[in-house]
Amino acid sequence: MESIDELLKQYELTHGKLCPGVLLGLRMAVLGCGLAGIEDPRGADRNKLIVWIEIDRWLADAVEVVTGARLSKRTLKFLDYGKLAATFLNVETGEAVRIVALESSRRLADQRHPEIEDKYERQMRAYREAAEEELFSVTDVEVHVREKDLPGHPRSRVICHKCGEGVNDGREISLPDGITLCRPCVYGTYYQPRQKSVNSKWHEQAALSA
Repeated sequence: MESIDELLKQYELTHGKLCPGVLLGLRMAVLGCGLAGIEDPRGADRNKLIVWIEIDRWLADAVEVVTGARLSKRTLKFLDYGKLAATFLNVETGEAVRIVALESSRRLADQRHPEIEDKYERQMRAYREAAEEELFSVTDVEVHVREKDLPGHPRSRVICHKCGEGVNDGREISLPDGITLCRPCVYGTYYQPRQKSVNSKWHEQAALSA
């Protein structure tokens, strides 16, 4: 595992500006890998690790820099809990830990380095120096992963009877009458189609140019 300084450099190269939260996220990811028995997450152990993150902020980028886990690889999972927390699973051994950033860690900078005027520098210094137990709460957990949620090629694909769109990996809803629907057709979507859809505009343009 690279040093924190090396990981900070990699983060800056791939994701841009650093902030104290990034340092906290990098340390969380390094700790999680170590406790789950993952020594080389981007190399020899790259197929052994799955990570769940519970917030849609810089933690995802920090975890990616340390572990190489990505949504596109299905090795990074996102749960919209709004919590600065992540779970690290060694799929080979079943060892898993959930790590949460302590609320008290936010006060460390002011308590430990009041002499540093700049807030950014205060927090960076505190997050670098603090012991892991001052920053994080760690819980041994069990995580059961369905085969359809594992990395690799899609295990299944069905077509929604209502909208006609394809649904991968068991995300469909099977109704008692044998009808299979996608989740948006059952529960509703986050979007609403406009009066004139993009497809309609394409068809109109094609008709005019024909």
